[in-house]
Amino acid sequence: MQFTHDARLSLQALAALVNSRRPDTLTTLGDLDELCRRWQWSGGRTHDRAELDGVRAVRGRLAGFWSGDEASVVVLINDLLREGGALPQLVRHDGFDWHIHATDPDAPLHVRMTVEYAMAMIDVVRAGDLDRMRRCAAPDCEDVLVDLSRNRSRLFCGPTCGNRVNVASYRARRRSGG
Repeated sequence: MQFTHDARLSLQALAALVNSRRPDTLTTLGDLDELCRRWQWSGGRTHDRAELDGVRAVRGRLAGFWSGDEASVVVLINDLLREGGALPQLVRHDGFDWHIHATDPDAPLHVRMTVEYAMAMIDVVRAGDLDRMRRCAAPDCEDVLVDLSRNRSRLFCGPTCGNRVNVASYRARRRSGG
């Protein structure tokens, strides 16, 4: 299935937020500002420690989207939507064409994030694409990824892990004479 632009962006932002846990790269308000800038979060912001703590606190729960178990993912989606008071609406802003927001733009950032990610995960589950939610194939990496490639071939969280594994494989072949 081809996901909409906003769903793709949300799924990529979701993986980035979950991956910010190890090592912890979301420790300052500046880190949160950069995350919001990079993933184009709109709506109100308080720019305080409580907002940062709220976003940091949901990361572990959002990692549940990589459980691989459809029933538990659906429960998590529904819990997040219910807790966030989701009320889907079509909106257009900041150069984006029509897309869905399910919370008030002034809701706390962590609530808007969890609801947005749950909305994107609805598309993943409905399309039967939960297998796109993967863990990096590098043996020394614990990061997650969303494989949005057409042929479902993405294995690594990023080029660094892919390159490291490929170089190690090449060196092992050279040592064994292959």
